[in-house]
Amino acid sequence: MYELLKCCTLCPRECKVNRLANEIGFCKATKDIVISRAALHYFEEPCISASSGSGTIFFSNCNLGCVYCQNYQISTCGYGKKITVERLGKIMIELQNKKAHNINLVTPTHYVPQIIEAIKIAKNLGLKIPIVYNTSGYESVETIKLLDGYIDIYLTDFKYYDNNYSKKYSKIDNYFECASIALEKMYDQIGNPIFDKQGIMQKGIIVRHLILPGLIDDSKKIIKYLYNKYGNNIYISIMNQYTPLENVKKYKELNRIVTSKEYDEVINYAISIGVENAYIQEGETQKESFIPSFNFEGL
Repeated sequence: MYELLKCCTLCPRECKVNRLANEIGFCKATKDIVISRAALHYFEEPCISASSGSGTIFFSNCNLGCVYCQNYQISTCGYGKKITVERLGKIMIELQNKKAHNINLVTPTHYVPQIIEAIKIAKNLGLKIPIVYNTSGYESVETIKLLDGYIDIYLTDFKYYDNNYSKKYSKIDNYFECASIALEKMYDQIGNPIFDKQGIMQKGIIVRHLILPGLIDDSKKIIKYLYNKYGNNIYISIMNQYTPLENVKKYKELNRIVTSKEYDEVINYAISIGVENAYIQEGETQKESFIPSFNFEGL
């Protein structure tokens, strides 16, 4: 499995660097796992966080690198602490012991070989709760195939319909194609959602879409695409929590929050075309206080 790091093509950027020799590509990850936080998290979708929280593990670095990322400190700047595969497996057990409903792997793509080995270690130590793959959606089919049998829930973004936006804000011109094909493979693996008696997801797919200021038409196209293809067999999480941070100041159009009018327009559109299985956000979600503290908790 680690041989995949010798000529890294884990994501669609296909940098082909030798990470075993500590060469770095776009994501800046080497052979070492780097994480910034491992703790119970209560602000995911209700079927993920529920009452006891989701056992989130925040991985540093990112293969997508959106200019507006709320986790910019770790995703783009790479802030974090190196840990071993063995330690990652034990962290999963520690989160289970804290009554986490699941293990939530946040921005995991560039560490898939190491994560698979850590899951094996954790399962040998008694890990039983579902494993959530929390991704930007910019995935290769081959990497999703590797995860078959290890992942129970895909919590995946679907950021852009128009690749002009993905090129401008994420430096890629093939986001829609890659995200849509990867989602098909995820659905082939997981199928329709399964919940326990408490309404906590045990298996399934949640597709997140973060609305960006001014891109309402793009949001509608994404929701229409998802509903036409998957109906109510997946859950769509329509998010208004976009927060303009310091790093987006040069993008004037992004230097504001999404208005209530914009958000309501997208929600009403989703309802009008028949979307039923959806999560929406209420209240003042566009606050930096919703961004976790990356303080090495749980490492």
